[in-house]
Amino acid sequence: MHFGLSETQQSIKNSAKEFFGAECPIAEVRRLAETEHAMEPKLWKKIAEQGWTGIIFPEAHDGMGLGYVEMAVAFEEMGRALVPGPLLSTLVAGSVLEHAASEDQKKKYLSAICRGEAKGTLALLERSASWNPADVKLTAANHTLTGEKLFVPDAAADFLLVAASDGIHLVPSNAAGVRIMKTPGIDLTRRLYAVTFDNVPAEPVATGARATAALEAALDIAALATAAEMVGGMQRLLDLTVEYAKTRKQFGKPIGTFQAVQHQCADMLFYLEGARAAVYYAACLLSENDPGARAAISVAKAYASDTFRLCGNSAIQVHGGMGFTWENDAHLFYRRAKASETAFGDATFHRERLAKILLD
Repeated sequence: MHFGLSETQQSIKNSAKEFFGAECPIAEVRRLAETEHAMEPKLWKKIAEQGWTGIIFPEAHDGMGLGYVEMAVAFEEMGRALVPGPLLSTLVAGSVLEHAASEDQKKKYLSAICRGEAKGTLALLERSASWNPADVKLTAANHTLTGEKLFVPDAAADFLLVAASDGIHLVPSNAAGVRIMKTPGIDLTRRLYAVTFDNVPAEPVATGARATAALEAALDIAALATAAEMVGGMQRLLDLTVEYAKTRKQFGKPIGTFQAVQHQCADMLFYLEGARAAVYYAACLLSENDPGARAAISVAKAYASDTFRLCGNSAIQVHGGMGFTWENDAHLFYRRAKASETAFGDATFHRERLAKILLD
């Protein structure tokens, strides 16, 4: 099978690379990482004006109405630029709304996301740390939430979509009874929070099988987008490492002339191209609503989770001790690798899911 981007998809890739490269140079990423939410309204407005907040959502709700290959193309470039902030978590929230919400809710919340007027996030994980919606224990008696969610990305968004034992509920982040506490995280460009709910009235979005199907669909999209981001991060790590190997000298020669260093770089390229192929294959299947899409997404996420970490290891080794100093950029991508590895299911989770899919 020969795969290549269409003219439109290549144009989107070029546009994303140019935009995020200009708006998020690494110096700006470092600056934003030190702000409260790793994002500022001015940048968020520019991102929304370019259409990235609504890339896969219908034009009827002010989205771009593009497919999952286009999403993967854009998120690869976001990963290359190490774009900070709540763009990924808002995409996940929008995906839940698209698959579960009523038309009125979509007009109110999904359209606001697409226009850049609102940010959202999905609160799923609990103390079990399971990404399986069936393991959710938080209760919502009479649409009133009581309980705790952990590792919620960007919980300071405008609203939370909360997975409860009876379905999905929507809560404004500033609602009475909602307590949001920042949690330390290895990725400095994205915020994690613990959120507790104390008899918080919530707006029902979906229940039963509809809620489960929406969560599973949104998590598949999230895993694919994350894997695409990881491909972009791997590309940037490879570029940084090769450039360093060309300029750093030992014994009067660039270290890139040493076979051991060449092997490290070759391994990084091998991992990168394998992950890229897996991601775009999964994106094609999901765009075509192919029954094999879920398995392909698990393959892509599992492989990218392993290989982004391995690329980070190699990058740090080639750079030596300075690779993890604050002044060097490699460690920022290594941090993203470790955080993305577990987001929306680590390699073990997706291998187990793949085994169940194949055995069914």
